[in-house]
This record gives sequence, C-alpha cells and structure tokens, in this order.
Amino acid sequence: MDSSVLEDLGLTNAEIKVYIALLETGESSAGKILEKSGLQNSVVHRALHSLIEKGLISFILSGKRRIYQATNPENFYQFIDDKRKRFEQILPELRKKQEISKKKAAAKIFQGKRGIQELYHTLLNSGGKEYNTYGGGARVTHNIMGEHWWKNLHQKRIEKKISCRQVFDETIRTFGEEINKKPLSKIKYLSKEFEQLQETIIIGDHVGIAIFSENSYGVLIVDELVADGYRKQFEMLWKNAKK
Repeated sequence: MDSSVLEDLGLTNAEIKVYIALLETGESSAGKILEKSGLQNSVVHRALHSLIEKGLISFILSGKRRIYQATNPENFYQFIDDKRKRFEQILPELRKKQEISKKKAAAKIFQGKRGIQELYHTLLNSGGKEYNTYGGGARVTHNIMGEHWWKNLHQKRIEKKISCRQVFDETIRTFGEEINKKPLSKIKYLSKEFEQLQETIIIGDHVGIAIFSENSYGVLIVDELVADGYRKQFEMLWKNAKK
C-alpha cells in the first residue's frame, strides 16, 4: 500500500506506522503496537496520543491497560474536513498578506521585441480600467513593431473592455484615426515634433516604458504613487493635444 497519501494528509511517519499496525492487528495494547511497528516506546505513545486527538483511533480501558483500536478509515473524511475548516479560518488573513505584498513597489526589465510584447501583455492583464499612453510615432508604428501588431494589441484591449485615451503625434494620424473608430478608444494629437522612439503606458498602478531602439527593451514599474505622477503628465498632454 502506498502510505505516502497519508503523509500528504498530514500524518507523521510514526503515526502512519502505528495506524497501519492497528488496522492490521485490530484491538491491541501499546506493547503489541510497539512490537509490530518497530518504533521506540516514547515515539509510539506520542503517535497514539496524536492519533486519538485526530479521531483516527480510540481506546477502551481493560483493567489498568488501554486497548487501542483504529476507527473506521472513512473517519479520514472528517479529519480532512476539519483541516479544511481550520484552513478557511486563516484564509482571509492569508489573502490580506498577499494584497500587502502586491502593493509593494516593484520594477522589472524586459529585453528585446519578445520582452516588449511581454511588457504590453502584462499591462493589459494588470487589472487596470483605463489605458493611457503618450509617445511613439511613425518609426515605431510602421517600422519597428508594424501596424498589424499594434492593431492586434488594441483588439485584445477592447476584448478585455479596457478603455483608452492616447496621445499620438501627427506622423501617425492616419493610423490613429483608424484606432479612434474602434470602441473604447479616444486618440488626440500633438505636433510632429512630439514623435519619439519610446512610449509611456499608464494603467492602474502599473507604468510601462517601452524603448524601441535598435536593441529594444522595456521597463515596468508597479507603484501607485509613481503611476499617479505619470498620470498627471499624461493629463497635461491630453489637455493640450488636439483631436
């Protein structure tokens, strides 16, 4: 029999040996269990005590001696259910600790075009409700990533029901107008002088900076205060940009 399943349920090696010995012998004194299990006396008595607490064995008194017996193996269902209930009691606290860790500031570097793709994928899956960007231009849209890639990115954004406001420059107005016709999309423009090889993306508490140079790379910052700062810059640009 594969007793490792019992170990996975939380029983120690000694508890498993004692429990199986009792299943095989039926009613038994501690002495017989000691002999059959091959464990030390103190280890056997500790295992007996813990198995009684778990409801997996019982005993009766015969004179001054205890006679032990394994309970019905189906009692493991109750044992598992008790563990589940105890876990559910601490689950809210575990979730709180996880949320605290999520709010800690973090930064990550993404290398190459594949890294850039991962950066945008991470941003779209960050849980933010509005996608704000500024920067980029004709060289990024037409040459480096290609229009098809950007259109596919926006399609994924729309499927996730994430609205966007984006500040482009006049070098990609034709492309911008095509995006502007799509749902959940608003595009405004600054002059051609605003064209650049990087794009800044703000969504929720995430900030992505994608640099489309010869060796493209991206930076992801997860920090609510930093995101608020970049969002202020975006709002200033959005206010001055034209439709």
